[in-house]
Amino acid sequence: MTPVLTVEQIHQLLPHRYPFALVDRIIEQVPGEKAVGLKNVSFNEPYFPGHIPERPLMPGVLQIESMAQVGGTILMQIPELKGKFFAFAGIDKARFRRPVVPGDQLIMTVELLSLKRNRIAKMQGKGEVDGQLAVQAEMLFSLID
Repeated sequence: MTPVLTVEQIHQLLPHRYPFALVDRIIEQVPGEKAVGLKNVSFNEPYFPGHIPERPLMPGVLQIESMAQVGGTILMQIPELKGKFFAFAGIDKARFRRPVVPGDQLIMTVELLSLKRNRIAKMQGKGEVDGQLAVQAEMLFSLID
């Protein structure tokens, strides 16, 4: 898959860095509307030694954070929002449908549902592994002045 945005380009848009940079590339996008991001889940992730050592699982909160970061790439490419920072402000309808484990590729599709006064954004996201729904949620973002 040829990336639309490489990890270096994502780092130009988002402030997150290791160990909290949770998107490896953007593989598809419709500017200002939708992005599809990829997270390669490696056994070397820093949370696996403590998150069920006998059966390593990617924590659900980090699956949601990964989707939120994909959403951040949408917002940061809207011309009037460049240089601004949106924080994750809320979550609704979160569901976890299957485990995400080392070796999986989490493919996250995030769509911008609304942007009010360039301050509050609502997005819908889903994450899939091997074509199976793993996680889904509605997310709110708020501009931090």
